Amino acid sequence: MASRKLPILVVAGVGRGGGTGGATARLFAKNGYRVAVLARNADQLNAFAESIKADGGEAAPFPVETYTHDSMKATFSSIKHAWPDSEIRAALWNVGPGVFKNFLDVTEDDIKTIVDTNIVGAFAFARETILAFKDTEPNELGKRGTLIFTGATAAIRGNTYTSAFAAGKHGVRALSQSLAKEFGKQNIHVAHSIIDGAIRTDRADKEKAADPNAALNPDSIAKAYLALANQDSSAFTWELDLRPAHEKW
Repeated sequence: MASRKLPILVVAGVGRGGGTGGATARLFAKNGYRVAVLARNADQLNAFAESIKADGGEAAPFPVETYTHDSMKATFSSIKHAWPDSEIRAALWNVGPGVFKNFLDVTEDDIKTIVDTNIVGAFAFARETILAFKDTEPNELGKRGTLIFTGATAAIRGNTYTSAFAAGKHGVRALSQSLAKEFGKQNIHVAHSIIDGAIRTDRADKEKAADPNAALNPDSIAKAYLALANQDSSAFTWELDLRPAHEKW
C-alpha cells in the first residue's frame, strides 16, 4: 500500500551547498521531499537550509561533529522527531575526504580520517537509513527507500597519489554492493555512483569548470540521483558512472 506521508531525503555532506550534496538537496526539495541536511559546519549548514526554504522547499539543518554510530543514531532520531508526519524515503552519503599524497607521505592521521569517514561513517549512516526504511511499507514504486553513495573513479582503480583515497572509496563501493544484495530482497534500493571527473563548483579549476564538456555539473548529477530514487522495484540500478563528454577514461 502506498504511503501518504511526505517523503524525507537525508543528505550527509553538503559543504557550502555548491556541490553534489547541495544540488541533490535542492532538486529533491523541488520534487516534494522534505530535506534533512547534515554537515560539520553549523553556520554554513544553517544558511544552506534557509536558502532551500527561501526557494519554497522544506529543509532543516542537523549539524554533526562526527559520523559515529552514536552521532548518526541521535541525528536520525532528531530528524524523525522534527517531521513525525513524514517518512525517510531517500538518503545520500556524500562525505569523502580527499587525501592525495605519495604513499610514504600518508600519515597515520590520514588513514584514520579515511577509515572514520568511509568505513565507520558510511556504515553508521547506512545502518540508520536502512532501519528507517524497514519501518516503512513499499510505496507506489514497490520500494521502501533509496540509499545512494557518491563514489569516485578511485573506487575501481588506484593511481599515483591515491593509495589512501582509493582504499576508502573501494570500501564504500564494496559496502554499497553488499547492502544492495542483502536488502534488495526487502525492496530497499541501494546504489553507488562513480563520479569520473572534476565537478563544477566554486573551488574547481575555473577554465575546466567553464567548459560544459570538461566538468560535471552538480545539478546534472542530482538529476541522475533523482532518477535513481524514481526507479521502481522491477529495475534497480546498483551502479552508474557519470563523466563529462571530454573526460579521458
